[in-house]
Amino acid sequence: MAILSWLAEQRIQESMRNGEFENLPGHGKPLELEDLSGVPEDLRMSFKIMKNAGLLPEEVTLRAECATLEKLLAACHTSGNSVHGERKELESNLSLKRLRLQELLRQRGLENSTVFADYGDRIREQLTRQEE
Repeated sequence: MAILSWLAEQRIQESMRNGEFENLPGHGKPLELEDLSGVPEDLRMSFKIMKNAGLLPEEVTLRAECATLEKLLAACHTSGNSVHGERKELESNLSLKRLRLQELLRQRGLENSTVFADYGDRIREQLTRQEE
């Protein structure tokens, strides 16, 4: 195994001397490291792979949808019949999303996980900041 590491290092050094790393995207910029401390350790790699593929777990999507619906409800004024019907529809939709989220968490054994709850709070904060 040591020979493979040495060979890889030699090729990297040669590429650096040839300037092959000069014009790469992000060159000269600091790395953006992700804080995955709130993600349960056994889920980190799968979350990272899914994120890089542009996929999100259903519970993350549901949390985002709940945050959006909560914002819409907060902005919804109670005057007028059409607004009242809209508000009822939003409340119903939010209720269904929350029930689905609770069921997902129960199925995965995460409904009482403090780590997952903290992670969910962080996601909600980020989602609400991005939408503002």
